[in-house]
Amino acid sequence: MIRRRTLVQQRACSPALVTLAFAAVMLLFAAGGCDKHSHTKDPRLRKIDQMLDAKLPPGTPRTRVEYFLSSRGHRIEHSPDNNCVVAVVRHIDTETLQPATARITFRFDSNDKLITYELEAASDNPLKP
Repeated sequence: MIRRRTLVQQRACSPALVTLAFAAVMLLFAAGGCDKHSHTKDPRLRKIDQMLDAKLPPGTPRTRVEYFLSSRGHRIEHSPDNNCVVAVVRHIDTETLQPATARITFRFDSNDKLITYELEAASDNPLKP
């Protein structure tokens, strides 16, 4: 009886190929890291970023973003760009009990669907009405 080895079986047995594949996967993880979708490098703002990423994914309608912000008492500021909504979001980290405040610019496409947002640190001083 003749046993045939397919090309896939031959390559799967190659230790060099396995090592190369493992190295490629590790390189992807090292380059991407866990914060692949992070919108900020500021560790104080990561909880805000995680909340927004979970609640307002890309494609969310503008009206839903505005309702989300206003219903939670976050101040919406005037933006000169009609394709943007700017808001100040405050968050108290429940682990450290430290406040974090971010000024967030939400960017929308021509159909008023969320494309992305950027966070920047804002003053933790009390907000003025």
